[in-house]
Amino acid sequence: MKASKKIKSGVFADLFCDDEKDGKKNFLSLYNAIHGTNLKLENTKLERKVIPQAIYKTFDNDISVLVNGRLFILIEHQSTPNENMPLRCLEYYVHLLYGIVPAKARYKKTLFKIPSPEFYVFYNGKTELEPKRERTMRLSDAFIEPQEEPTCEVKVKFANIGGTVGKNLPVVKNCAIMQEYCEFMEIVARNRAALGTTPPDIELINCYDKAISEAIEKGILVDYLSRKATEVRNMFFGEYDYDTDLQVAKEEAAERKAQETACNLLMKRIPVETISECVGLTIEQVLELQKELATQTAN
Repeated sequence: MKASKKIKSGVFADLFCDDEKDGKKNFLSLYNAIHGTNLKLENTKLERKVIPQAIYKTFDNDISVLVNGRLFILIEHQSTPNENMPLRCLEYYVHLLYGIVPAKARYKKTLFKIPSPEFYVFYNGKTELEPKRERTMRLSDAFIEPQEEPTCEVKVKFANIGGTVGKNLPVVKNCAIMQEYCEFMEIVARNRAALGTTPPDIELINCYDKAISEAIEKGILVDYLSRKATEVRNMFFGEYDYDTDLQVAKEEAAERKAQETACNLLMKRIPVETISECVGLTIEQVLELQKELATQTAN
């Protein structure tokens, strides 16, 4: 179940799927914990499915595996809860089908069978959620016009595996490797939280190395972390960079929106001081926008 080298795994995807030594075993352990089954590796066909990054780049850390011909999709969402996961899962599934279903098969008169998907989100981020640790997210909740019997539905099982309560979820209690993963992520989160929001790279390196050493000392994921300490650290760097880039993009979008609003207010001759207070820009920034508008009008 080795993934393409072009696919960059996160720690979750590597541990439960892409690790060359134990990925298959760990995945099947998690699968059995979710379904209450006892499938054995020697009797189970597992086939990793990925979307070429040239087509779709936002699911680098996710797992999609054909289990005896049934498509089983796991998605880890680490940083903040996302209510759009059903829509994202639908996109993901459709893109995977393009690689599974032959183009000519879509136009044949006879029915072409496709793998049945299952969608899961295992959340272990920092945002406090409602006490309920498990719930089902539905695509139909996003419909502008509600339907009693949705003509298109996607269900995503969401589980908050973080904290003490998360440890008591069946999927965690019944899967030893998931228990260790949760314990390791708690150690990482504790060490990372002590650094603040934008620590230097060297502090991040020391943070992740310290977390990995602590986990090994406590008997957590010993073999995996001993073999792949450097890779695991680099995976965390990748995830951290992604979260940082996402936050920067949000801040830039908010600033652009503030500038657009300020320009509209300037054209209505609203006082600069009032605009500054309303949109959150400094007086100097608003004056600069006023100067730019005057230049554009003159030209």
